[in-house]
Amino acid sequence: MQGIIKVILNLFSRKFLIKISLILKPFFELIFKGDRFVDPINNKSYSYFFPYGYNKLRKNALSPGTLSLERHRLLWIFLEKETDFFNTENKILHIAPEQCFYKSFKKNFESYTTCDLNSPIAEIKSDVCNLPFDENEFDFVLCNHVLEHVYDDEKAMKEIYRVLKHEGKAILQVPVDNALEKTIDGRDISDQNLRNKLFGQYDHLRLYGPDYYDKLIKVGFKVEKIDQTQKMDKSLIRKYGLIKGEVIPFCKKV
Repeated sequence: MQGIIKVILNLFSRKFLIKISLILKPFFELIFKGDRFVDPINNKSYSYFFPYGYNKLRKNALSPGTLSLERHRLLWIFLEKETDFFNTENKILHIAPEQCFYKSFKKNFESYTTCDLNSPIAEIKSDVCNLPFDENEFDFVLCNHVLEHVYDDEKAMKEIYRVLKHEGKAILQVPVDNALEKTIDGRDISDQNLRNKLFGQYDHLRLYGPDYYDKLIKVGFKVEKIDQTQKMDKSLIRKYGLIKGEVIPFCKKV
């Protein structure tokens, strides 16, 4: 199973995988019904979570119900338990919307806007470096695992800051390697195999180090590094299929 998944991830485009997964999802829900794992996004239980990863597969990573990964489930728990995100009156901008959140968010919020250049579920086709929105427009911006793909990530951060309301919040998750002294930037590397070797994925342009948070602060954000798993016991972390110690960058416009 792990070998098959690895081949599929490397053989097909993300856009194609999103489309085909929408077709297969109802079958997965029936086949893998059980009580070993729980997906907090739909609050359903399953016998199996799929392995996932482009180079190194992570066990118990992908939920068959919502197709969420560990970081999605962790983020849902944080937003639900620790923030006012789900206030229906919040005006939400979701950049590169994850399909595991899309239907729930669309149903919950009176104003929910999605945008991306390539995503088949984004309503507005737009570059994150040139967002077609007014200043101080949104209460929350979600932009997860996007900035490592963007050539001018600092400009994208500034755009997100611009469209947030004063004291608005942003979730800006990226892969961070805390073992690095600083970010390894390879935005001008054209060799996909080299990018895969350096950054862990062929379409990543950099691998962030701990200075990622300094970049956000430089733009103007107040940044909290949230480790929600510190508030959870091991059995619950295992039940939800989370990665212990994974950090959520919770950014506030000040």
